[in-house]
Amino acid sequence: MDDAAEIRSMSDDELRAEVAGWLKANWKGDARAPQWGGDAVGYRAWIAKVVDARWAASRWPVAWYGRGLSNEQARIVEREFAKVGAPGSGQDRTQLYANTLLARGTDALKAKLLGPILKGEVVMCLLYSEPGAGSDLAGVRTRADKQGDHWVVNGQKVWTSTAATADYGMLIARTNWDVPKHQGLSFFFLPMKQKGVEVRPLRQITNESHFNEVFFTDAIVPEENLLGELGQGWSVLQTALAYERSVMGEGARGPRSGVAESAGEEPLIALAREAGRLDDPLIRQDIARVVAYKRLNALNTARAKADLAQGTSSPVMSLGKLAMSRILHEEARVRTAILGAGSLLEGKDHPRAEDANFLTLNAYFTSIGGGTDQIQRNIIGERVLGLPKEPEIDRDVPFREVRRS
Repeated sequence: MDDAAEIRSMSDDELRAEVAGWLKANWKGDARAPQWGGDAVGYRAWIAKVVDARWAASRWPVAWYGRGLSNEQARIVEREFAKVGAPGSGQDRTQLYANTLLARGTDALKAKLLGPILKGEVVMCLLYSEPGAGSDLAGVRTRADKQGDHWVVNGQKVWTSTAATADYGMLIARTNWDVPKHQGLSFFFLPMKQKGVEVRPLRQITNESHFNEVFFTDAIVPEENLLGELGQGWSVLQTALAYERSVMGEGARGPRSGVAESAGEEPLIALAREAGRLDDPLIRQDIARVVAYKRLNALNTARAKADLAQGTSSPVMSLGKLAMSRILHEEARVRTAILGAGSLLEGKDHPRAEDANFLTLNAYFTSIGGGTDQIQRNIIGERVLGLPKEPEIDRDVPFREVRRS
């Protein structure tokens, strides 16, 4: 359904029938994501079809690829897609770049990029952290200086995923050095494929290079690529971080060996059964604890998202992200305990041990990325529990006068 004029209000049963009918007519069961062995061209063609039919972001306004559905009805859409294993729905919950653009971008920028981002035609990355400003993002020193109808960017970012292939990066940069640090920031969509952008890969502990350093030397950002008001970048960043933490709190990367685990069963239970350890009472207790963490986090995440209005941020999202970090570390520990001495092995001939070791190391990604566990605890303490804030002696000082170590 490409014509917005055809969108009408429906009952839950009518909506369920329409989604099921559309999937029956269009879903052939052969569009898997490239990371799961699928064909990139075929997968992208399917996602584009979902976007054009307005099932990808059904909570969004009709004017912007959506159907204006309530959260409850949007869940109906997502459940129908899940029933047949079809990807593409729910991007209004999970696509942090598109959600941030919808909430804070100009109509011109949304018209240019929203559709391509949803369809996967435009690759994005995050340009937040710097070598001297990771936990304290308000202390970034990458600068953007206005020249005519564009901004000139100089500085450095680090820990940037997909930077090598990205078309645009969501950039937080300093545009005013004479006001306190939170007030002098602005938020941009920076074109990545230009002469002034240099990307260098970083080797991780998992022997991968998903992260990069990015250096800017007189890189150009058009004036229309500013999101939010000039100097209000901190507010836009909070919106973007809320979506990022929501995604990280809801799920995480799984094993990488490619060896299948039992479908439809809790992975730890399947592993314990395979290893002959399912009758061990201590192992069973450990597994039950992880499953309980997962169920509780799913309920908390659902509650937080139900209360979160489009384009806003919520400190409750930090609960989910912190919980997911704990879940991943605990699950990795239990995997190792189930395998025992066999967990010391690695390589393709020992896929279960390879997965346990990888997940143990990769758990630190969630503990660090999107704001460290320590930062999440600060947010929860101050903004959820109402505890006193930590002292910030430089909060009200013009950034130009802030001391550097």
